[in-house]
Amino acid sequence: MSELGSILLYTALAGACIPLGGFLAKIERIRPNWVENEFRHFVIAFGGGVLLSAVALVLIPEGIGHLDNRAGLIALIVLAGGVTFFVVEKVLAKHKSEVPQLNAMLLDYLPESMALGGIFAVGSGSGPLLALLIGLQNIPEGFNAYRELKAAENFHHKRTLTFMSLLTLLGPVFGLLGWVFLTDYPMLLGGIMLFAAGGILYLIFQDIAPQSRLNRHWAPPLGAVIGFSVALLGKLLLTGA
Repeated sequence: MSELGSILLYTALAGACIPLGGFLAKIERIRPNWVENEFRHFVIAFGGGVLLSAVALVLIPEGIGHLDNRAGLIALIVLAGGVTFFVVEKVLAKHKSEVPQLNAMLLDYLPESMALGGIFAVGSGSGPLLALLIGLQNIPEGFNAYRELKAAENFHHKRTLTFMSLLTLLGPVFGLLGWVFLTDYPMLLGGIMLFAAGGILYLIFQDIAPQSRLNRHWAPPLGAVIGFSVALLGKLLLTGA
């Protein structure tokens, strides 16, 4: 398969996990109620574990490599990513955004897709792994976004799933942007990956970790461990480490 074909395929498959998460969230009730409650928190925590693994296993190591281990610059870019995501969340909250989960999903999905296109462009072997992690995290994020949109006025499940399916197209678009514009600029690619890593770390501790906690229940924290472990297994299998 050509490089361009690989980018389109992997970004499309990763994006398709958004409506998949929405379809899973469409299951109205799980009995008894405590199972449903714990399952929702487990899904949130699983997504947090996958996001953390994307930072630890791909974005930070790859970003450092492209920036030639320039410690000060690396730390500054990661910090800038976290601060930027913080500012964006504050602006959205000020304007009373009704879909914070959807916004958070797009905040990490779009720069990751661009980085994925750039990774394929520079010939890195981490492309399939990053695509896997993006897909894994899009399932719980799509799950939470659907439940959030369900609470909005004029909700209709078919329109919502159609809208979430259209978001799938954003992955290939941003992947192509990364492929076109980042091929000759590996340092810029590394910067985008580190910037995204900083933003994702902010989202994990601001939005995901607090929501995943459930008093006197142990499945949600375990979900984070399982999510990270699944991603780690994927890295070992795909890279042969």
